[in-house]
Parts: sequence; structure tokens; C-alpha cells
Amino acid sequence: MLNAVRHLIRLARAGRTLARYDAIADPRHIAALPGAAKFGLALARIRLPFEKKPSEGTDDRGERLSAALIALGPTYIKLGQFLATRPDIVGADAASDLSILQDRLPPFSLEEAREEIRLGLDCDPDDIFEELGEPVAAASIAQVHKARTREADGASRQVAVKVLRPGIEALLAKDLDSFFFAARLGERLHAPLRRLRPVDAVTTLAHSMQLELDLRMEAAAISEMAENTRDDPGFRVPGVDWHRTSRRVLTLEWVDGTPLSDLQALKETGFDLPRLGDTVIQTFLRHAMRDGFFHADMHQGNLFLDGDGDLVAVDFGIMGRLSPKDRRFLAEILYGFITRNYTRVADVHFEAGYVPPEHSSHMFAQALRSIGEPLMDREAEDISMARLLGQLFHITEQFDMKTQPQLLLLQKTMVVVEGVARMLNPRLNMWITAEPVVEEWMQSKLGAEGRLLEAGEGAASLGRFVTDLPELLGQAGQAAHILGDMASSGGLKLDRETTRELARAQASENRSTRIAIWLGAAALVILAVSQLV
Repeated sequence: MLNAVRHLIRLARAGRTLARYDAIADPRHIAALPGAAKFGLALARIRLPFEKKPSEGTDDRGERLSAALIALGPTYIKLGQFLATRPDIVGADAASDLSILQDRLPPFSLEEAREEIRLGLDCDPDDIFEELGEPVAAASIAQVHKARTREADGASRQVAVKVLRPGIEALLAKDLDSFFFAARLGERLHAPLRRLRPVDAVTTLAHSMQLELDLRMEAAAISEMAENTRDDPGFRVPGVDWHRTSRRVLTLEWVDGTPLSDLQALKETGFDLPRLGDTVIQTFLRHAMRDGFFHADMHQGNLFLDGDGDLVAVDFGIMGRLSPKDRRFLAEILYGFITRNYTRVADVHFEAGYVPPEHSSHMFAQALRSIGEPLMDREAEDISMARLLGQLFHITEQFDMKTQPQLLLLQKTMVVVEGVARMLNPRLNMWITAEPVVEEWMQSKLGAEGRLLEAGEGAASLGRFVTDLPELLGQAGQAAHILGDMASSGGLKLDRETTRELARAQASENRSTRIAIWLGAAALVILAVSQLV
């Protein structure tokens, strides 16, 4: 009971802050709230005579909402960033408002940072860093310092040191407890809310934040992307200094370059900015489709142009993953819209299981045509892949497509990436830029080479099955022996009809298993012969 009171007080304080910043949802959303929530909201909106409106002079609701979440602290900033990727929960308008939220907070002191490094690396900072400067960037979870190391060979090297905020774990845990309380209460009191599964949403947010609190996970993400992209043209990631990295401290190669947020400085470099815009788009698509692992926070502040003309990404706290099924889905729908093959795009949705089979694929293809054809009459610079995906997901709701959070994160990231690319080249042609990457993926996965790879993977799986077959048969025999003992001791009794049904099912299963084994053996023989020829 006492915990419930604490949660209610914290949530009321948060609601009061949102109200003071005039960041509460518009009247259409308020009308859909239950009576108790409307009453609480009305109380929160009352401003006392001596209170000043913090967002005076700001008409943009997205800016007011961002300011309110920043005032509420780190957990609410992360909640806002998370909800920006979930228009299925907060609606498209609110997700758009939240997309401008910047993860910035005042820095903590250098002395506090030194203490965190001492605890995190179990040594004095002066023993491992020749210099450690003031913070150069501060966010909700951590901040970054420029430092210098002295290597074993005597060489001096500049590095970036990321340090978690003091006490951040306890603060996030307290706020997340209140979020879970609110989600459970909402599901209990408001039946329509259950469809959106708010408890599951908070669970996802909590899992994401726990990963961000372990900087070794970010280091691992950088290492994985470095492996994936070692041969990619025009793109690289900073190197990780694993000896100076722990759960609370991350040390990376210092990136000397021009941030993409400084357009004037980029122009002064004389680099081909339209080409850089192409690199941004193609890099993102290549990572998403080829690797299924992409940087999910590719805004201008996290991208740099180095002296060699390479695009360098930093801040790998938020990453996205796509399964092979999702990657094929993305590539085929993009290629289908590029080639105006709406029937194929519809088929892909049904093959992936995203649209229930009771719907008509022809009707779905017609709905897709209603999205694609208007694009063909527009100027290239007016065509947005992110908007296309947004319209696509809106259409799929009408065909009972279940929410796919990983695809929503993909779409949110594409919105940001497109914005960066169009800043560099306002006349960017998305189709021409994307086509070589999409075609490369289609050829590698769906062409002759891809079919051979799939056949090899299938043969390997079959080989593992045949290798494991004796063990499986042994387990089946053991299970039969146990069942026999149970039957003889009177512990298991089946009537005559049930016995007959089980016998028929067993016979059918045995036939299917024998057929599968013989087909598998034949396939292995064919593959073996082909290797000898």
C-alpha cells in the first residue's frame, strides 16, 4: 500500500510537470481517457497564481513536450525516445512530437567523473590517462570526456572516455517501478488499453535501458559493427580500447572530424555533400538489410566526416536488429515499390505472416497500389521512404497486421537518416540512391548465389539432424520405457478408442519421419556426389 502511494505521488508530480509545460495531449486524446484520468488531468492543468508557464512563447507542442521530459530527468527522456518509435501506442502525432527530443542534460563535475572511473576501472585515473579533460558532451545516461593515453610503446593517443552518471542505476530503477505501476493500473482499469500491452512496452523499455547501463554492451556493438563494415566504402566506426573499458567506463578512439550538424563547416571542407548524402542512406540500408544490425540513432550529432572523407558514427547506445525474415521483407517491399510490383509486395506480407491469411492478397495489393502510384507522379526530392513505410504500416493496420516493434524502430531510424541525407542534398533521389544496395541484397540472397547458400545451410541443418538421430531415438526409447512402467503399475490408463487414435497418429508420424529421413539421406548423397564430380 505504501509503495502504491509513493508511485502515485511520483506519477502525479510528473503529470503536474507536463501540465505546467502545457505538454498534455490534445483534446481528442483527452476525450478517450477514463473519467478518473480526466479528473486528475483537470487538476494538474490548474496553474497557481504565482506559477510561471515554463514554455512561455513556445507554440510548438513537440518542443514543449521535449522540455517537460528533460525537466523530469533521464528516465523520462528515455521514455520519450522509446515512445517516439511506437506510434502504435501514442499515435503518429505524438510520436512525431517526441522525435525531436534531444538527449542532453547538464554535465556532472570532473571530480565526480574521476571517482566513477576509479570505481569502474578499479584504479586511479592518473595511472591510465595522461590527461583527462572537462566533459565535451553530456546526455541522460552518461557524458564524454576528451583524454590522452600513453601506450606501452611510448606513443601518445587521444581517446574519448564515456562515463555513466553517478547514481543513475538507482534513479532509473525507481522511475521504472512507477512506470510498471502505471502500466498495470491502466490495464486493470481501462480495458481498451490492454490491446496496446503497456506492461510489455515498459518491459521492453526497461530491458533497453539495462543494456545502456552496461557500457561493455555498447563496446560490443561497436566491435560487431566494425567486423560487419570492415570492407564498406566511405564508412567506419571508432576503435575500442578494451583495457580501459568496463561496465561503467567506455574508452574509444577519439574522432577528429566535422560533425554533420555543422553544415557550414561541411561546405568549407569542399567535400561532395550530395555524395555524402548518398553514403548516409546507402550505409544505413546496407547495415539493415545485409547485416540485420543497424545504428538506431543516426542523427547529425552522432555522425562525423573525417579527414579521409569517411563517414564515422559514434554513440552506439541504441541499436536495432532485424531477423532474416525481416530483412527479406524490407528488401522485397522496397524493390517491389521501385519496380511497381505491388502483387509481389503483398505476397511478401503474407509469406512473412504479417497479414493474417483470411484477408485477400489481391485486395491488399490494391491498397498498396494506392500508396505507390501517387509517388510516381512526384518529383524525386519529394519521395520519402520513411513516409512510405509509415503509410504502409497504416494500411496494414486495416488488414489486422500485428505491431512489429523492430520494423517501427527501423522506420523511425529511416526518418532520421532521410533528414540527414536531405540536409546534405535537398534534391536527393531516394530510389536511385537505394536501388544499388537493394539490388545487391536481392542478388546475394535471392539470386543463384543466394539459393546455393540456402541449400548449403539446409544441408548443414539436415546433417545435424541425422547426426542427432541416434540420441533422439534413444530418448524416444527411454520415454517408451517410462510409459510402459507407468502402465504396468496402474499409473497410466487409456480407453480403447484413445489407444486406437494414438496408434493411428503414431503410424502416420512414423511414415512422415521415415520419408523425411530417406529424403534427407538422398539429399546428402546427391550433395556428396556433386562434391566429387
